[in-house]
Amino acid sequence: MLAAFVSTPAPKDPLSVLEVGDRPEPDAPEGWTTVQVKAASLNHHDLFSLRGVGLPAERMPMTLGCDAAGVDEDGNEVVVHAVISSPGWTGDETMDPKRSLLSEVHQGTLAERVAVPRRNLVPKPAELSFAEAACLPTAWLTAYRMLFVRSGLRPGSTVLVQGASGGVATALVTLGRAAGYRMWVTGRSEEKRTAALALGADQAFESGARLPERVDGVMETVGEATWSHSIKSLKPGGVVVTCGATSGFNPGAELNRVFFTQLSVIGSTMGTRDELDDLIQMCRITGVRPVIDVELPLSQARDGFERMLEGRTAGKIVFTV
Repeated sequence: MLAAFVSTPAPKDPLSVLEVGDRPEPDAPEGWTTVQVKAASLNHHDLFSLRGVGLPAERMPMTLGCDAAGVDEDGNEVVVHAVISSPGWTGDETMDPKRSLLSEVHQGTLAERVAVPRRNLVPKPAELSFAEAACLPTAWLTAYRMLFVRSGLRPGSTVLVQGASGGVATALVTLGRAAGYRMWVTGRSEEKRTAALALGADQAFESGARLPERVDGVMETVGEATWSHSIKSLKPGGVVVTCGATSGFNPGAELNRVFFTQLSVIGSTMGTRDELDDLIQMCRITGVRPVIDVELPLSQARDGFERMLEGRTAGKIVFTV
């Protein structure tokens, strides 16, 4: 079957090891099933995998991809939940110390077919296209959990989203706007800021700009490049929720500001199957839809990876099968 995969890591030149070609059919052990993929979306996680981050060479070759929507063996339209908990785990799967994402231990979704645990399938409503549904399990679920589960912020709060154009950032703006939050963003270019305003952001600022007022919460996906600005932008008692660090993992801690103004720093990773189902229902009921930057056939996966690596995104990159 056709798939996008990696056979050896390349920390400095990830696209040099991206392969698009034939892979073996998936093997579905007891309790698992096979999904015919109709659409799969791209995440920064896939670039990290090409670099070998979280994916050692001994687990390669590995089909990339966490997100997918498709048709199960019974003909049902489904969305694939990407978090794989360990056998016997009960409760919040994101808290399982042995959890993994598809494409870390088990083969991923950038393929014509993928094997997943049956419990990881969520029904896809007819109101969502396969491409829209394929955007939800990683970036959109991450945004949903950050804003509605982990932050403690209520509608009416002012929330700053760092980095206006990424998949999680655009999801935060769209979901927050729909739920009644005042959403502010930062962006490196006028084009990215304008796109965020078109999504529903209330205000957009240059990266690092002084804000008109301090905010209740900051949603952080960028890390080192924006961390200091995030901490300085918070009201006393404010919260920063971080789910990633695409620009680096080791910013200055700004501990003086954290303790003096009694800030909260909250980590957030992905979301649960039940939260994914809640997110899907929110999209169905409200009419909110993921913003798709571009749809490409899986055979042109390299083009999509290049767009992400170069930062030429304004929403999700989706591969259709």
